Amino acid sequence: MKPLNELIRANVLRMEPYSSARDDYKGKTASVFLDANENPFNSPINRYPDPRQSELKAALCQIKKVQPEQLFLGNGSDEAIDLMYRAFCEPRMDNVVAIAPTYGMYEVCAEMNDVAYRKVMLAEGFTLSAEKLLAATDQKTKLIWICSPNNPTGNDFGVSEIEKVIKKFQGLVIVDEAYIDFANRQSLIHRLEEFPNLVVLQTFSKAWGCAAIRLGMAFASPEIIGVMNKIKYPYNVNLLTQQEALRILERHYEVERWVENLIEERARLIQEMKALPLTVKIYHTDANFFLVKVTDAVAIYNYLVNEGIIVRNRHSVALCGNCLRITVGKRVENERLIEALKQWNTASK
Repeated sequence: MKPLNELIRANVLRMEPYSSARDDYKGKTASVFLDANENPFNSPINRYPDPRQSELKAALCQIKKVQPEQLFLGNGSDEAIDLMYRAFCEPRMDNVVAIAPTYGMYEVCAEMNDVAYRKVMLAEGFTLSAEKLLAATDQKTKLIWICSPNNPTGNDFGVSEIEKVIKKFQGLVIVDEAYIDFANRQSLIHRLEEFPNLVVLQTFSKAWGCAAIRLGMAFASPEIIGVMNKIKYPYNVNLLTQQEALRILERHYEVERWVENLIEERARLIQEMKALPLTVKIYHTDANFFLVKVTDAVAIYNYLVNEGIIVRNRHSVALCGNCLRITVGKRVENERLIEALKQWNTASK
């Protein structure tokens, strides 16, 4: 890995971070707050939230087995994705490399930040080649994006190929583990000290069932997290989100049961799908969804919409022709989907 100062944008190195009112008295106890021009009425939401999310990070680190200085919390994982560009990529000069197909926000954020985005197509069966990813890099490549388990393909790439990329690349490797709770491998967050150029993204939106609160996590070295904290907006995670996250952390054993249920339901739903004549192929998945190739993705998608059932049409995505991405729902939702598809088969004969 290059020295971090060679990866950070020059203007970010020079800038002084904004100091919020709540930063000024850090480490001291206070009961009268006359510093931030807040309304003294309507407690507790009249006060700005903790910009460091200290209580939430302490609770989360107990579960994730990391240190608070290795953790960044953001307004969804999308904030962390955007900050990677803003901190490390010079517009119109640097570039990033990513697998394809994959999560679309990596490319959207590249375009917003005016950074060249290089796609490396996955091989047959949606497999990852470290050599191909590395071959697409040059001296101006700052980041490599790897979503594993991947969206929309659903498969986890395993550790060996990802390790090759991390060890050989001189920039930062961001591994997005949004769906790691449904996969049969350990998270890479436990190897941060081994790989100083590794950034791992996770989210409260999937296994934790908290998509509405918009809370994402980034795990990395204290130095990388320090850069992210330097340029984030001061109060990026609101009080209500922090409070709800603390409540769900207290129920983490219930979350484990949800995951077990969804994995069981995933297997059952896939078996039901395999028996349908419209199914051409179902790809291996390690997520809470699966990608299925069907006889006519556009027609079947439109039919399901008319039936009040929404899946994701991925027909226009590279390597995903005639594919639908189906999220695993509750048993009653999955049964409704299967029944509707059986009716489609009958009607289309």
